[in-house]
Amino acid sequence: MRHPPVTPARAAVPLVAVAHGSRDPRAAATVGALLDEAGARRPGLPVLTSFLDHAAPSPGAVLQGLPAESAVVLPLLLTAAYHSKIDIPAVLAGARTRRPRLDLRTAGTLGPHPLLVAALERRLAEAGVTPGDPGTAVVLVSAGSSDAAANATIGALARRWRTAGWWDVVPAFASAARPAPGDAVAALLDAGAPRVAVASYFLSPGHFADKVRREALAAGASAVSDVLGAAPEVAEVVLHRYDEALAGAREAAAV
Repeated sequence: MRHPPVTPARAAVPLVAVAHGSRDPRAAATVGALLDEAGARRPGLPVLTSFLDHAAPSPGAVLQGLPAESAVVLPLLLTAAYHSKIDIPAVLAGARTRRPRLDLRTAGTLGPHPLLVAALERRLAEAGVTPGDPGTAVVLVSAGSSDAAANATIGALARRWRTAGWWDVVPAFASAARPAPGDAVAALLDAGAPRVAVASYFLSPGHFADKVRREALAAGASAVSDVLGAAPEVAEVVLHRYDEALAGAREAAAV
């Protein structure tokens, strides 16, 4: 009896992750751990890492050496600001100039996404803070940006998270915007908060995360959570953004 030929499975479209990059080696190691976690959840998916600055390889180099003719480019960024709006589109424009047949689909930034709140609560729990504790006020700290819309996203996230039962949740920024983390901690304690914890809305360790920890503890915070890093919820968001980009490309092709 003759059997029909076996058709090879179609190769998955590669995921090219673009991280900010840092001189601190812990940042690249954390990005690597996150992408390893995402890859382990999606066997067979080619996952490549790149950095906009301070670390190699660059996204341009990765795209230039890509053996496939298509890829999903995913910004490993928690808010949409200068890097996602200016830097990454410029990189992609250069890649398309060098390889005109390259089909690139750009995924959305990681945040905002409900799973990132779950990751924040995971990290707070690891720091000894019960999620939704009515006796705890939370300072949600992000890097901060000159992009007002990006900062407004953090404010909106804080307002939504406040409904989870906390004494209060307020935003703060490590740079470029106010309030500073230490000021936000002090203001909550002055307002009568029994306890103040700081939720670090950073993907990787580095200068900002270290600075926030020092300033928040000095101001009276009882706990400062670790960065989100390779939390399983963040890995799920990576895959969700990848799937969204592919689904959007399929919808566009069907029109």
